[in-house]
Amino acid sequence: MKKDTKETRQHILDTGYRLIVNRGFSSVGLTEILQSAGVPKGSFYHYFKSKEQFGEEIIACYFKDYLVGIEKMFTQGGASAYSRLMAYWQRWLETQSTFCIDQKCLVVKLSAEVADLSEPMRIALMNGSSQVVGQIASCIEAGIADGSIARMDAGRTAELLYNMWLGATLRSKLQRNDESLQHALQATQSILTSHITI
Repeated sequence: MKKDTKETRQHILDTGYRLIVNRGFSSVGLTEILQSAGVPKGSFYHYFKSKEQFGEEIIACYFKDYLVGIEKMFTQGGASAYSRLMAYWQRWLETQSTFCIDQKCLVVKLSAEVADLSEPMRIALMNGSSQVVGQIASCIEAGIADGSIARMDAGRTAELLYNMWLGATLRSKLQRNDESLQHALQATQSILTSHITI
């Protein structure tokens, strides 16, 4: 694939992501995506087989970038694993609040919408989120090893925390404030530093 073709394809994906993360997959049409991207209408199928495949690609790109970012955050030196993990949740709170438009979580936006609409997109979301949970579990294990996190089942705790934060993000959208996210942050601190069995 030529460089300009790759760049155009990525530009369409980036434009589609910005529209879809704010309005949802079903409510954004191909014409709007292509007009926003400044790409001729007839060229979409040169780059993607279908809108569903386009959605899968957006999800794959989202998780690729997201996982690189959290791996960097979780493996940086100089701070305890607990501090690195809490910085991740703090950043989640800041980017998922009602005041942040550009970095909304694609998982929160699309999970309920596409779970029954598209099996390939559902699987892409499930696989990507499972990798995120795996990264969180690895950071918890590092915290147990360095003594900054209480001993617990890292995998089960990571799953619990991720689910709690997804739910809190949904609630924050309904409430139009960050109260649920603040509660999730406090609960996360308690879980990671206590000896509660998870």
